Amino acid sequence: MKAEQATTAPLLFFDTGIGGLSILRESQKLMPTAPVIYAADYAGMPYGMKSEEELSTRIPLLLGRLVERYKPQLVTIACNTASTIALDVVRSVLDIPVVGTVPAIKPASQMTKTGVIGLLGTKATIRQPYVDRLAAEFAPDKKILRFGAPDLVYAAEARLRDEVPDPKIISRAVSGLTDQEYGDQIDTVILACTHFPLVQEELQKSFVRDIQFIDGSNGIARRIADLTQHVIWPKSPKNGVFVTTGTVEQLSSYQSALKTFGLTTLEAL
Repeated sequence: MKAEQATTAPLLFFDTGIGGLSILRESQKLMPTAPVIYAADYAGMPYGMKSEEELSTRIPLLLGRLVERYKPQLVTIACNTASTIALDVVRSVLDIPVVGTVPAIKPASQMTKTGVIGLLGTKATIRQPYVDRLAAEFAPDKKILRFGAPDLVYAAEARLRDEVPDPKIISRAVSGLTDQEYGDQIDTVILACTHFPLVQEELQKSFVRDIQFIDGSNGIARRIADLTQHVIWPKSPKNGVFVTTGTVEQLSSYQSALKTFGLTTLEAL
């Protein structure tokens, strides 16, 4: 067991946009005074429409630059697409702990009563062999209906700008699941993109019955807390940094939402 130590080294959260705030939110419940750097690759959005080759090169290079600049003690890839494609590569090139984000198939298989589970993710996430392996290991006797709904990313981004998400985007995502064979029996839906919990309320309204939604944010937060249990955090929170690969000007409409997470300093990478 490591000896307890005080540190000002931050936790680094990485995503394509603001989806990873769903994980940061849960993490701040457990570690409210931990210094935070939140990095969004707006210049590369959307990941779900990019090739595996492009992402497996882009993500490690970006995280290498971020780690060099901000010297975090731990990195969380708060993006399902990035994690399913590049997690192993990132871990091999960084010498600090790296926490990934994967679809919550195991807990969903324990929650479902009908045995039919919906999985909403980006197109890149739902086609990954990693998802196949999770399904085979943890839900071999369940039906998992997958649907790639990349436009939900933009609906979530709109929500954080205090705009009303396009209802057509929401209804397309829901019908993409329910129109499949056995879709009328879905009782549990995995939100396999960190953006998607931000529009969970809208998704529920579009279903004709109550649905159990699950994402991995709580479990990821507990993992981060476990890996940093030896750390003595500052007594009070400091201003967090939101860094983007795009322009700082693009973030103006998000500033109100970011302040609720203590992300008051905006920077460009």
